[in-house]
Amino acid sequence: MREIIVLEFMTLDGVIQAPGGPEEDTSDGFKFGGWTVPYFDEFAGKIMDEQMKGKYDLLLGRKTFEIFAGYWPQHTDQWPQVNKITKYVVTKTMENPGWENTVVIKDDVVAEIKKLKEQDGSPLQVYGSGNLIQTLLKHDLVDELWLKIFPITLGRGKRLFAEGTIPAGFTLVESEKSPKGVIVASYKRAGEVKTGSF
Repeated sequence: MREIIVLEFMTLDGVIQAPGGPEEDTSDGFKFGGWTVPYFDEFAGKIMDEQMKGKYDLLLGRKTFEIFAGYWPQHTDQWPQVNKITKYVVTKTMENPGWENTVVIKDDVVAEIKKLKEQDGSPLQVYGSGNLIQTLLKHDLVDELWLKIFPITLGRGKRLFAEGTIPAGFTLVESEKSPKGVIVASYKRAGEVKTGSF
């Protein structure tokens, strides 16, 4: 069975929109694009290098796929396997993705992703893809969260835990802190929410 691993840059108040640059995603008047840049250092780069190495495929929403397809095919020195691995893109509108080893998921998205998970094979890594993540969370398809939590709040923007969030327990697998205060934490899905009283 394949696991789905969500990798996100996130603010303290859960915003994941446009971490990499001012023009990345300005929808709904978002004006803080590139909010990770002042905190990105050698430590953060090393963490990303480690997480992007290894054997996995990508599962992406259309907007993130288009951003990736516009950059990564020409920058394989930074991500050597990105053209070779399978990229699954969830879209209602895209007909020809134009990037080698890309599979379009268009119809009955949840059923198709469940089929992917049931296969033997590499994990599926999800980057960005805010709308897709809501679908994955809603249908309890996320196995792990690899988060980089930045020491800022933005007050507005697309959030990781939004309308798709269901009650779910997670276990902290590992955590580190960067010199600039970014918390790098990995969580694994761990059953139902437990309650109690004092």
